[in-house]
Amino acid sequence: MHDRNVSRRTLLTATAVAAGAIASASPAAASSAVAGAARDDRLKRLIARMSLEEKIGQLFVMRVYGHSATAPDQADIDANLKEIGVRTAAELIERYHVGGIIYFAWAHNTRDPHQIAELSNGIQRAGLAQPTPVPLLISTDQEHGIVARIGKPATLVPGAMALGAGGSRADARTAARIAGGELAAMGVMQNYAPVADVNVNPANPVIGVRSFGSEPDAVARMVDAQVRGYQSAGIAATSKHFPGHGDTTVDSHTGIPVITHTREEWETVDAPPFRAAIAAGIDSIMTAHIQFPALDPSNDPATLSRPILTGILREELGYDGVVVTDALNMEGVRVKYGDDRVPVLALLAGVDQLLNPPDLAVAWNAVLAAVHSGELSVARVEESILRILRLKEKLGLLRDPFVTSRGVDRTVGTRSHLAAADRIAEGTTTVLTNPDGLLPLNRRKRPNLLVVGADPASPSGTTGPPTTVLANAFTELGFTATALSTGTAPTAAKTDEALAAAAGKDVVVVATYNVSATSTQRTLVERLVATGVPVVALAIRNPYDVARLAAVGASVASYSWTDVELRAAARVIAGRARPEGRLPVPVQRADDPSRTLFPVGHGLSYR
Repeated sequence: MHDRNVSRRTLLTATAVAAGAIASASPAAASSAVAGAARDDRLKRLIARMSLEEKIGQLFVMRVYGHSATAPDQADIDANLKEIGVRTAAELIERYHVGGIIYFAWAHNTRDPHQIAELSNGIQRAGLAQPTPVPLLISTDQEHGIVARIGKPATLVPGAMALGAGGSRADARTAARIAGGELAAMGVMQNYAPVADVNVNPANPVIGVRSFGSEPDAVARMVDAQVRGYQSAGIAATSKHFPGHGDTTVDSHTGIPVITHTREEWETVDAPPFRAAIAAGIDSIMTAHIQFPALDPSNDPATLSRPILTGILREELGYDGVVVTDALNMEGVRVKYGDDRVPVLALLAGVDQLLNPPDLAVAWNAVLAAVHSGELSVARVEESILRILRLKEKLGLLRDPFVTSRGVDRTVGTRSHLAAADRIAEGTTTVLTNPDGLLPLNRRKRPNLLVVGADPASPSGTTGPPTTVLANAFTELGFTATALSTGTAPTAAKTDEALAAAAGKDVVVVATYNVSATSTQRTLVERLVATGVPVVALAIRNPYDVARLAAVGASVASYSWTDVELRAAARVIAGRARPEGRLPVPVQRADDPSRTLFPVGHGLSYR
């Protein structure tokens, strides 16, 4: 089995044409060019061995249900048959020759690190059993913060806006290096992170705290750090969502957002993080399902726009790495064209990888038909395959795609990784208000705490609920703390229950989650404040909550509700860690959004 792949052979000399082209270059550049020509020659010979069907398969990255590549649970077999027409991941690879698979927690791919590693190995065995053996590029969305597909016992690090609040490029790079190393140990070699969108719209329903902030240069610095961190760990980073998804009020999962920035605004606001990612050597870039009239007046989604993907990304920005679509089952890319046209138009626009189409048979056969009709040339298909294979080789997949149980034990969720995550998280927690010096809480003067508030579902399925995590953290810090979940929309009865529970307590900590103008979370906080018991409001997602709440004893932002961020917030509130986080986005006044309540850089310290 270890001699199965032509791509393992070493080519000793470059072609005469390539040698002539580099004769006048510097020795280092000449050596690099020779190596690149030799690599491409090997990979082109591999492509030449593929049937047309195998070539088309390489372009697709697909979901599949199950914890095992060959023996998933019956419910997952049924789901695969219904959605894809195959029983298992191995059958998916055999039938469609897909070049990649994306992991999701809801598809039951990510139970635990050892299971994930064995699933990855099973997928690779199926890839190498094809007529032309080719390993797969396994990917996932492990942004951390509010988007994480793999949870405990793997290490969860702070998400993008938290890292933006911390402001440390070294911490951002360390977080990515840790996260990337753990993914690699489980066989996940392409991570759809970091987000390069600049969140200049507080009402953005889909990006928000997934962004590092609202300042283009600051976001660019963090993107640079994370790209270098992930790729130093041996995996492919993916900056998203090109050309920039930060100023939208529509979620592209459910509709088609329109960006109204001028070309000049795009250059100054949206482009800098993507330029930084390219300068850092980013391996892949993900497209956005958005209309951007200033960049393409046809109003095709950017995913399907040749002026945006080829004209700007390839030609103007000089990017020649892998371009992957955002998921093709999202409504934003399906509004204008049918599911049979979308993959063809994406390839014509300049895309390489087609991610998660709603109906793989429809998409795969549409690309095949487009090649047969001449709409898509074989050369265009092979151009994308070459980019994909270059990446697979860079990541070592053509040499050895398998991972080991020992590697999982040595890397995933280690004590040093968990300690680093805790340390980094402490530097991200932001104290927004503390008018009377309530913080830090003194466990001798105020020992009895009540924690109430929202308990949103865990991003990874392995953390929380937030109120319980916070109460336990305060108890470990020497307080007597109890938890009461009141939800994201507290009822009158639940609010009354919280008021009764607050009686006799020294402090109430309220976890808030995306407080709107009409949210009953506001009523809960107002009534708790009216009891006279000091209230600490902890925004566990967007920091904008503080603008819509009554005057509380203190306001804090954690930017996410995974355990690592909540425990760090508890340590800051209790004075076991210094508050060092600073807002990476401005918070506008609720009564007059044209005025700023707290500017970028705001954050309080303890005296």
